[in-house]
Amino acid sequence: MTQPLVSIVVPVYQGASTLAECLESILAQTYQRWECTIIENCSVDESRAIARQFAEREPRIRVVENQRLLPALANHNAALQQISPDCKYCKVVFADDLIYPDCLSEMVGLAEQHPSVGFVGAYWLQGEEIAGVGLEPSKTVFPGRDVGRRHFLESLYAFGSANSLLYRADLVRARRPFFNESNIHADTEVCFELLKSCDFGFVHKTLTFTRVRPGSLTAQSAELQTYFASVLRALLAHGRDYLTQEEFDRLLEQRILDYYQFLSASLLRGRDRAFWAYHKAQLDATTGFSWGRLAGVIIRSAAQKPAAVLKKLRGHKSGQAA
Repeated sequence: MTQPLVSIVVPVYQGASTLAECLESILAQTYQRWECTIIENCSVDESRAIARQFAEREPRIRVVENQRLLPALANHNAALQQISPDCKYCKVVFADDLIYPDCLSEMVGLAEQHPSVGFVGAYWLQGEEIAGVGLEPSKTVFPGRDVGRRHFLESLYAFGSANSLLYRADLVRARRPFFNESNIHADTEVCFELLKSCDFGFVHKTLTFTRVRPGSLTAQSAELQTYFASVLRALLAHGRDYLTQEEFDRLLEQRILDYYQFLSASLLRGRDRAFWAYHKAQLDATTGFSWGRLAGVIIRSAAQKPAAVLKKLRGHKSGQAA
C-alpha cells in the first residue's frame, strides 16, 4: 500500500544557526514519502546558502525565495500555499525547531486509522520542559468540541505551535489564508476553528522540539506576556461555540479580572511603553481598556497587602526617577 504524501514546509528568516539541524531532522524521518519546501524570507545571513545546499543534496527538498521580506505569519501562510496538490497531509517545521525521527510515521499512522481526525498533536519539548500534557494516555482520538471545551474550562493546552501538529491538507487548502496574520497566537486560533468540525488526534510521545530564541514569535510572546490577551481573545471569539451561556459569562468575568490583576502587578513592576501599548490595544479591541477598573484592582490589592504594595510603588517611582 502506497504511503500518503506529506508536504513539509520550512519558513526561514535569519535561521543560519539552526536551519541545518532542522533539515537534518527531516532527512532522518523513518517515514519516507515526503517532500519539503523551504521558504526563504530574504535572510541576510547564510540561510539561503544552507537551504540550497540541502536542495542539491536531496531531490525531495526545494527552495522558494521570497521577492520581498514578509512578516512572520504572512511567511507562514506563504509557505502553506506551497504544499503539493497531491499531498494528503502537511507539516510545518520551523527553522528554529526540529522533529524527531518517528514524528511523521506516528502522526500519519494515527490520522490514517481515524479519518475523522483533522489534525494530530503530540508532546513537544520546549527548552527542557515537556509540554502538551493533560489528555488521557488511554485515548488517542478526542472529539473536537470536547477538546475545545476542556481548553476553556480546564486550561488544557494540547495544541502547541504549528511545529507540533500535522494537518490534513484539505483543511489547509480550504482556508486562505490559513493563519490570521493579525493574531500572534494564530496557531491556537486556527485550532479552535478546526475543532468545530473535526476530531483531534494525539500521539502520547514527544515528537517535536521547540527552541526559544530572540526575535521568534515565541520569544516575542514571552517578552510581551501575551497569555492573558490570548485567552481572552480566544474566549470571546470561540467560547460560545464550546460553552453554555452561563459558563461563558462566568469565565469571561474571571478572565477579565485575571487580566487586570496581571496588569496591576505589571504597573508596579514598571513595564515599558511597548508592553502597555500592546495590552491596551488588546483590551480596546475586545472588552475595552479601563483605567478605572485597573485602579480598582490596585486599590483592592493595597487594602489586602498595603505594606507590599507601598514597597513596590516606592521601588517603581525610584526606578522612574533614575
